[in-house]
Amino acid sequence: MTLPVDALALPLQSWLRLQRDAVPLAQRAEALRHTVLACGPVRQAWYLCWQASSCTYAQEGGGLPLPPGQGDPLEASDLRLFERLQQHPQLSLEALRQLPCWLAGRLRRAALSHGQALALELLPGQPGLLLLEVNEDASLDWLPGLHSMLGQFIQLASGMARSAPLLAADPQPTVLLDAQAQLLDSNLAVQRLLGERPLSTLAQLLPVNYVPLVRACLSQGRAIEAVEAEDGARILVWIFIPDAVAQRVLARCRDASVEVHEAREATQARRLYRLITENTTDLISRHTPDGCFLDASPASWTLLGYWPEQLRGVRVQSLFHPQDQAVLVQRTAEALEQAGYHTMTYRIRHQAGHYLWFETASRAIRETYTGAVVEVVSVSRDITARVQAEEKRRRLAEVVEANTDLVLFIEADGALGYLNPAARQALGLHADAALPALDSLLPAADLARLHGEGRLTAEQQGVWNSEAQLLRLAAPPLPVSLVLLAHRAAGGERYYSLVARDMTERELREAQQRRHQDELAHTARLVTLGELASGIAHEINQPLAAVVNYAGASQRYLQSLASNPQAAERVAQGLERITEHANHAAEVIKRLRGFLRKGQRRMQALQPDEVAREALRLCQWEASNRQISIDEAFAPSLPTVYADRVLLEQVLLNLLRNALDANREAHPDEPSRIELSAREEPGQLCIRVTDQGAGVAAEALAHIFTPFYTSKPEGLGLGLSMSRSIIEGFGGSLEAHPDQTGGLCLECRLPLGRSEVEAFEQSEQSED
Repeated sequence: MTLPVDALALPLQSWLRLQRDAVPLAQRAEALRHTVLACGPVRQAWYLCWQASSCTYAQEGGGLPLPPGQGDPLEASDLRLFERLQQHPQLSLEALRQLPCWLAGRLRRAALSHGQALALELLPGQPGLLLLEVNEDASLDWLPGLHSMLGQFIQLASGMARSAPLLAADPQPTVLLDAQAQLLDSNLAVQRLLGERPLSTLAQLLPVNYVPLVRACLSQGRAIEAVEAEDGARILVWIFIPDAVAQRVLARCRDASVEVHEAREATQARRLYRLITENTTDLISRHTPDGCFLDASPASWTLLGYWPEQLRGVRVQSLFHPQDQAVLVQRTAEALEQAGYHTMTYRIRHQAGHYLWFETASRAIRETYTGAVVEVVSVSRDITARVQAEEKRRRLAEVVEANTDLVLFIEADGALGYLNPAARQALGLHADAALPALDSLLPAADLARLHGEGRLTAEQQGVWNSEAQLLRLAAPPLPVSLVLLAHRAAGGERYYSLVARDMTERELREAQQRRHQDELAHTARLVTLGELASGIAHEINQPLAAVVNYAGASQRYLQSLASNPQAAERVAQGLERITEHANHAAEVIKRLRGFLRKGQRRMQALQPDEVAREALRLCQWEASNRQISIDEAFAPSLPTVYADRVLLEQVLLNLLRNALDANREAHPDEPSRIELSAREEPGQLCIRVTDQGAGVAAEALAHIFTPFYTSKPEGLGLGLSMSRSIIEGFGGSLEAHPDQTGGLCLECRLPLGRSEVEAFEQSEQSED
């Protein structure tokens, strides 16, 4: 078998260099191990040095440690082996295992059997042996040649001059390169750097452009330093030193992984810090312990109107609000000295002169050994909007707390979250009592309206209004007016606020107002009745006169009953007429009593044409006396309306009498006409009274419904005002506008169906 010369070239070169540079034995042994391991068949190699004092061989250099031999270590001896190698410098491992020596037992325990032991002196006068384990399938014939070659190299190296005296002693990995960047020599540190990799892979450790660097180094006659090369995760920094005379370059490197990584991290940190300080909206600043600005981020311009250069050397206390200076300075200094950290809220002056609310977090930077505060780093932000918002919320909270209305907060799940003091008092809850469930405060119908119509309307329009009753502990229900407000949280959840106003006093006032209105209406009816007294007297006197006449005639016929056979029939006819006229008078009196009835209004379904004709009959006699005809123009099949019959009749009577007065003034002692019409319009019933009077001026038309406004010398000015109030109470309207013929048209509009007000009054009447 021939030796792999190419594989051995560089390892032999390094080993020979170490031999000639007189390095310690351990380094020579390690270099020898790497040299023979470059041979393909060699599996393991050890170099053992003869210890004359103990008569044993000791391992030098690297390699796996051999196990101890058999027997007592104090009696260990390799003398027989030493003597045998003096006679035969080559010995197979199989033969060595048979010798009675300590090393034989070590080989047996290590299971080493295929290889050779070669006597070799790396240091003159210090015998040793080289143990080689080769592959099982490899021959041992080439090992004597290797032994001979190594021996010759050792003799040659002892007589060679040292070409690089500092190479072996350099603790840093160092290589010697020629002008073409070919490897001439290397030290042991290079091999440690390579690890298990062969020396032929040295180019992996060098910079990728090491060939041009070597040439530039020689051509320029200067060293080139700080050239980085990466070896996996390691970063090597090389320096190339030229030898212009010998045309060689000494290349040294050091592991700068930690240094370079720290420098890169520091650079990245500085860049990150610069990006943060230059782009953050918060003010980042450095201060002396007494508060002078050392530096500030560019945010100082946007926040305070000062550039960083303008703030350097300025005491931050000079920008504080006068009311905050004394307390802030003392409190901040104490906190930084004791805890090293402090957060404060204060007012600071803008360059424009106004004050802003700032929140500043400060941290003390201490001296390493003494612990004294040498610098303060602060981060400040403008919280003016937040402070103002908190102030508004505080004021709103105070308003809610002090509000006499009942305020209830409803969470997204429908549970009550808050009751203000007025609500707790109204519901009979103590201040520390648990919040009740919402369904225990409202009747089922009101609760259903709140969850259904109320929430939907509030979410769509923002607010929902209604009236309901709140159920109280040991107290009757409380009538309230409800206002439901819908809100949306930051996360999108819906929650609600319920404001309830106690309507007890309002209902009392409304009831009193209705009583006053009824009194006024009754008074107005009395006044109207007085004005219609002659007509009413005629309506009563006419049937009474007829009754008297028919009664006298009947008496006469009764006296002639015996002589006149038709007298009985005449008496019967007279009695029939008496009954008819008496009923007529009774009906007139009944209508008068109904018209003058004093009591609460009673809402009911009415036929508008019937009510209109009743009012017409009350003023028919007055109209005929004044030569005024009242024409009816009622549309067929008029719908019913919900109103009080007496009050509606009173309104129509007032409108008709105003029309009669207007016609009398415009046409004295002349015939004229009034039109009373009624027709259905979309959602309304329209009743019109149109006269042929002189009309009303535009400036007076705007005031005719004003209380106590009248154009009549003897008038009170309450008729039309009361009429409008009554119609509006029915949910309708009463308006006046000029007619095309020149007269005045009074138009009364009533809603079709039952309004909420009418339904409430109807239920109130049913309760009474």
